[in-house]
Amino acid sequence: MAPLTSLRRYMNKQTEVVLFSSTAIALYGYDQGLMSLINTNFDYLQTMGLAESDPMVGVIVSVYYLGCAVGAVLASFFADAKGRRPGIFACLATASLGNLLMFIAGLWTSKGAMTLMLIGRTVMGLGVGGIDAVVPVYSSELSSDDARGTALAQEFQANVFGLNMAFAINLLLTNQLSKFNQWAWRLPIIIMQIYPIMLFAVSTRLPETPRWLVLHNKKDRAKKSLIRVFGEEGAQEQLDELITAHEKEQKDGMVSYSDMLFPSGPQFHPTVITVMGQINQALTGYGAVSVYGPQIFELLGFAVMTAEYLTMGNYLFYLIMMTFAWLLIDRMGRRWLLVHSAWLLALSFLILTLLGGLATNNTQLHISPLSAGIPGVIILYLATSTFGIGWLVPPWLIPTEIYPSSARAQGSAISVIIWGFANFAVTLLTPIGFNHLKYWLFLVFAVTNAFAGWWTWMYCPESGGRSFEENQDFFAEAGEKGRWKVKVVKGGEWLDMPEQGSDEEEGEGNKADDGGERQPLLGGLMRGSS
Repeated sequence: MAPLTSLRRYMNKQTEVVLFSSTAIALYGYDQGLMSLINTNFDYLQTMGLAESDPMVGVIVSVYYLGCAVGAVLASFFADAKGRRPGIFACLATASLGNLLMFIAGLWTSKGAMTLMLIGRTVMGLGVGGIDAVVPVYSSELSSDDARGTALAQEFQANVFGLNMAFAINLLLTNQLSKFNQWAWRLPIIIMQIYPIMLFAVSTRLPETPRWLVLHNKKDRAKKSLIRVFGEEGAQEQLDELITAHEKEQKDGMVSYSDMLFPSGPQFHPTVITVMGQINQALTGYGAVSVYGPQIFELLGFAVMTAEYLTMGNYLFYLIMMTFAWLLIDRMGRRWLLVHSAWLLALSFLILTLLGGLATNNTQLHISPLSAGIPGVIILYLATSTFGIGWLVPPWLIPTEIYPSSARAQGSAISVIIWGFANFAVTLLTPIGFNHLKYWLFLVFAVTNAFAGWWTWMYCPESGGRSFEENQDFFAEAGEKGRWKVKVVKGGEWLDMPEQGSDEEEGEGNKADDGGERQPLLGGLMRGSS
């Protein structure tokens, strides 16, 4: 009994929330790694009636992202109406159904196999897109101002774990069963069911966010939820703060999608930041690297099997280096990581263009393929880690920090929608780029990363270390100024993270006393545990 008692002592509510959210995010990562080797399985291609260079290979991969876009909208409405927790559960059930449809596609007959696979990918996208929209909101509403980035970065490290798990299972089964065996691609698909099963098993232990309960005038339930997390002491005080913040938002009026999507709307500016964050993340090219990893290494001159092992090594290094993401994001800030990572990625892809050219033309240049391939592996490993540290988390985190509570789920949904469409385009066009541009595809990514860094430096404010209300002050100041450049809004105050104990925090920024959201929900406990 002693070990069980000890486990229960450490498994408090905030730990359970992080573990649950991490497992849900790992489901998204698993799908990213799932299709890498399935796309090159000969039985899969034959069952779908496709050649390896057929554009439909990319369509099957990318249609998932369209499902994600639609799923984000549906899930945001559902989570706003029924709760964050029920929203997550509905999305898990949908993802599980889509996964099952993928598994049975062509199992008994190849007739209609590709159609069923497309349907399965789309349905699974609906579920995973919903998870991507709701889980960051759920997590952010249960984290303190100085721990929001750390919590989400830890959850996205689980995303990379899911990617590693999928690719490792794929690689193991491919080596054991061969690329001509149907179970080498079907088993990795159905094994994904472990994620929704685990999440459903612990679902009753999760709290609904008191912030959502207050938003829907369920004050008694909100207090019970706070007591469940904190105990009796301090619960009423935190409830009063949440009610005060909600009443202030009611005076300002509820936010609609038209307020967010049209230039005249009061939330249009944060929507542009959200949209461009996801577009720029897609432009880094790492949606393509995660799905088409082996093909990327083949461009550097490696044989198919070697490229697959190098991809596995890249994913493992990626997982380890993600530790720096949650160590740095609440210390250096979202903006600092985004800008510096984008420029490092641009330089990396520029070097990879040169190395890809040397590897492709090694015979004419009378050089060993390894003389370009080995440096290329090192650069690509470092570039992948740079993306994980700087670009994987902030585009998901920032939308949860810059909208008021009444628009947070919609903002997160818009984020997933743009992510879905942007990655649909990238994953659809990448195979075409392989076939026509070869190693010059690296140069395209060098240019797009340079653009992402420039745009972020110009227009993306630093949202870390501030309350939700303080972040909204940036947009109010920008509106008064009539300009969106960060360096000209209030003297560039939002260029960097505010210093701890600065005048901003102690003065106008300290809004916990007047009902602001400086201390969201699990604030004191999360700070103590980090």
